[in-house]
Amino acid sequence: MRYQRIKRKIINIVDVILVSIIVFASSQAFAQQYASDSWVSKPYGMMTVIPTIGQKSSMLMTTFSLLPKWEFTAAVWVYDYDKNKRTDDGYTTSFYAKYMFYQNKAETGGMAVKFGTGLDPGLVTENGINAFSSYWVNFPTTIPFFNNKLSWDIMPGMNTSIKNSMDSTASTSFTYTTRLAWYCFGPKLAVVGEVFGSEGKTENIPDYRIGMRWEPGPYAAFAITYSKEFNSNSGAGFEFGVMLFSPPFVGLGKHHKEQWAK
Repeated sequence: MRYQRIKRKIINIVDVILVSIIVFASSQAFAQQYASDSWVSKPYGMMTVIPTIGQKSSMLMTTFSLLPKWEFTAAVWVYDYDKNKRTDDGYTTSFYAKYMFYQNKAETGGMAVKFGTGLDPGLVTENGINAFSSYWVNFPTTIPFFNNKLSWDIMPGMNTSIKNSMDSTASTSFTYTTRLAWYCFGPKLAVVGEVFGSEGKTENIPDYRIGMRWEPGPYAAFAITYSKEFNSNSGAGFEFGVMLFSPPFVGLGKHHKEQWAK
């Protein structure tokens, strides 16, 4: 009983911290375990591998920048709600493309469009929707503040789920994610958080996620986060993710040898 009381107090403190510091997204925080995304497309020719380990699910995402301003991504989430590492409780797949169509002169903000099939699980249901059972589009937009010490990502979108075994009709929902990153410890370490969810036939309780992101150099970035539904004990819980960046060698056509790490 004492352990449960302490656990509840910790969860309540996390809620208070979230509301108090109001942190949501980052121009440098790409996908990782966040539902939000920034405007930026990774440099032409780069490959990114993103493994994430969590209390309730694990993810593997691979992104290929095959064309200038374009990214092509494949991702899979594997669930483990019973905490038995020898078994899994289902999975969700997603395939999508991203095109960066606007960027400011300082390269600190802009807009992009993403479209694909199979949605991030946090935006629809606990187990998400697999590829080819849903189709979606969203518009990542990043706005920098205070000389780039604060960066706000906004990503509205729409999702259409086609008929499945439980429902014979298609359904459409509005998805939303927003994220703020505060680089209070310098350009390599940020406090990051977000709110995400959906409204419509597949609406769900909004989730929040808060955490820290460390960017020690051009080859890798690390993040540890905690996620939970508002007014509920459900959510992804604690997650640890890594982003690994390759040199620019996977581009199609003439390879532009751009400086990929600044």
